[in-house]
Amino acid sequence: MMRVGMYYSNSDVRVEEMPIPQIGPGELLVRVEACGICGSDCMEWYRINKVPLVLGHEIGGEIVEVGQGVRQYKAGDRISASHHVPCNTCHYCLAGHQTVCDTLRQTHFDPGGFAEYLRLPAINVDRGVYLLPDEVSFEEATFIEPLACVLRGQRLARIQLGLSVLVMGSGMAGLLHIHLARVTGATPIIATDIVDYRLMQALQFGADWTFSANEDIPTRLQEINDGKLVDVVIICTGVTTAFAQALQSVKRGGTVLFFAPINQGVTMPFSVNDIFWRNEITLISSYAGDRADHVWALELIRSHRVAVKEMITHRLPLAQAQSGFQLVACAKESMKVIIEPQR
Repeated sequence: MMRVGMYYSNSDVRVEEMPIPQIGPGELLVRVEACGICGSDCMEWYRINKVPLVLGHEIGGEIVEVGQGVRQYKAGDRISASHHVPCNTCHYCLAGHQTVCDTLRQTHFDPGGFAEYLRLPAINVDRGVYLLPDEVSFEEATFIEPLACVLRGQRLARIQLGLSVLVMGSGMAGLLHIHLARVTGATPIIATDIVDYRLMQALQFGADWTFSANEDIPTRLQEINDGKLVDVVIICTGVTTAFAQALQSVKRGGTVLFFAPINQGVTMPFSVNDIFWRNEITLISSYAGDRADHVWALELIRSHRVAVKEMITHRLPLAQAQSGFQLVACAKESMKVIIEPQR
């Protein structure tokens, strides 16, 4: 038997017991050493009809058992892994959209990262395992998946040297976007939030300017950016008002990246003429990351070009998973919250 953090709601995560998964041919059994709590783990509206379940997809761990036919990995290997992996043969995959593949949406860990052990199905072993270099710790490995998502989003938004960037929402995803944009050479980088603690973190990890999201953002941008709006806006918050602010903050020919999900059923009205006809504004979305994004994220972490360890604010044992979920859901004075199932 093993302990798991069983999710019922953001305010009800219970430590329960369940059997250690049995692996089959091509599969791996992994002892989970660290698992980050993602903001998406706290989307109650998305989980409510699926509970109880064991969440957790940002993992670092060690292989303890190898299924028949597995040659590339062995017991004792330190790894991270993708919980969703594509088929690599469908129309979407062949068109470069692996993250919207039907297979990707059906694959997952067994049971999840908030458990002492998990089973990696053969398809995940085949195309979603990443060996950790000695210099990458288990807790740093929990950033591979979220950083891969950010890499894909910024690639689609074509962020590059010299472009001005506004990141709306300075939580964990926003912080990674700010930091990566700084590494890429974007300038200036502006961040918004309603929590002072998060704005201070944004400055620490690369923002040139920070504003309260309650301010007149377009006016403030023009004050500090030579009368101009910004080239790229990245929406990292599900707050509805941010979407209108984003459309008012991007310059002609610019791009708005919809990175964060929003509550179910929310729609957004906007002027088609103002956005598309004369101003050539591009609206794009991004979901997850493909294998190349994960590999590149691992290298950025290994080389310390992206300083993820400094973003960790809480390391909690499995018995305190409930407290961890509350920290992330409340979105106040915390950044990265990591659960250590072996504690």
